[in-house]
Amino acid sequence: MGSAAEKPHVVMVPYPAQGHVTPMMRLAKLLHSRGFHVTFVNTEFNHRRLIRSKGPASVRGLPDFRFETIPDGMPVQSDEGATQDIPLLCYYTRMTCLAPFKRLLARLDSEGGGTPPVSCVVSDGVMSFGIRAAQEMGFPDIQFWTASACSFIGYLHYRELIKRGIFPLKEGYLSDGTLETPVDWVPGMPNIRLKDLPSFFQTTDPNDIMFDFLGEEAQSCLKASAIIFNTFHELEKEALEALVSKFNFTNFYTIGPLPLLGKHVKDGEVKSLNSSLWKPDSKVFDWLDRQKPGSVIYVNYGSITTMTGQNFQDFALGLADSEQPFLWVVRPDVVKGEEGESSGELPREFLEAVEDRGMMVTWCAQDEVLPHNAVGAFLTHCGWNSNLESISCGVPVICWPFFADQQTNCHYSCEKWGIGMEIDHRVRRDDIANVVREMMVGEKGKRMRLKAREWKKIAHDVTQVGGESYVNFEEVIKKGLRYHG
Repeated sequence: MGSAAEKPHVVMVPYPAQGHVTPMMRLAKLLHSRGFHVTFVNTEFNHRRLIRSKGPASVRGLPDFRFETIPDGMPVQSDEGATQDIPLLCYYTRMTCLAPFKRLLARLDSEGGGTPPVSCVVSDGVMSFGIRAAQEMGFPDIQFWTASACSFIGYLHYRELIKRGIFPLKEGYLSDGTLETPVDWVPGMPNIRLKDLPSFFQTTDPNDIMFDFLGEEAQSCLKASAIIFNTFHELEKEALEALVSKFNFTNFYTIGPLPLLGKHVKDGEVKSLNSSLWKPDSKVFDWLDRQKPGSVIYVNYGSITTMTGQNFQDFALGLADSEQPFLWVVRPDVVKGEEGESSGELPREFLEAVEDRGMMVTWCAQDEVLPHNAVGAFLTHCGWNSNLESISCGVPVICWPFFADQQTNCHYSCEKWGIGMEIDHRVRRDDIANVVREMMVGEKGKRMRLKAREWKKIAHDVTQVGGESYVNFEEVIKKGLRYHG
């Protein structure tokens, strides 16, 4: 694309949590591979986490792929080895990030010295200050919704929950059957219950930060020039069509699954750039290599999910009772028990039962673990990255959704896509053992493996050269990310 000064310059700003940083980095590498100068904007907190996880070289970047930072506005920093308080982080990014981001854009646009002027801004779907900054400064803008399109439709109907008198919920909603109420008024999401909507409406607090934040950030996305979705049309066609039919929004691009589209990034220095905020354990691959094909249940609750000490004990003993080999990712901060509860220590019964049948690590490279031929199923929190990575690899899922879009993704995995089984949120040892056995060696699990392979083929087809997602990505470059000036 000519000299450095002639390159289009995209500034990308993800929400500061691993599940958002990962797909934004994948998109950044794709744009870089197509000739863009990339500035990737982390918060100062996450910048320090990256350095601790991967060393100073992880944020050194390249001449045409740079890392910058803005403050997140949080008044008190949490443990720097763990994810920050999410509700507070949402509140402060929305209230404080616009001004420092605009100052950064102004500096980048006039920097010179081999840095091209800013051409466009790609901001996270829940960082709408990016839209506002770009539009106020005259830069083309695109929102990147990093979760599912189904969850996006759900969040767009949060205002309707208020109009219908459903939100805030009444005391006792968890046990009185409220969440089983059928919902027939959300286009693009047929045959759902209240419990299948993104979970932040599940509160009795009318001023809940997360309900307001997600509902209004989704609405703000409709003000963007365009929206990118990390999905493909066949997977979520009803939700995508509802965007057009109800909200009259037509300027969106489906370019997923990004893990597969990312295979078009050429080998080179940019491919080695890593956005993981956790340090992975590479020993897992030696262990996986010794297991039989399709025999291992991979267990990972993602980068934010927490559980009680009792949940942890039941998961451990259930995995032991299943008698199946397992690879279990246990983050240092995964157990958040109440005072007086059992701790996150593993019971002796578990240790004696599993011996060398299981492996436990604090983190691993999931995008390399899931395609390993030893992995037969994935016990997951149903975060969207994990869903898409499992679909990309043809691996069925056991779902234990925690919050946000995970309940929605769980519903679709189990009821529409035919690749999942759900574990009750209360977690029982016997349930864990039974579901894992059924998935790994039962007839239902066999059917789900076949269905997962069908989705894998479709996902690979749409991301090949000439496939739907590949063509849409070309359109993003040609029409969405226009030159500034």
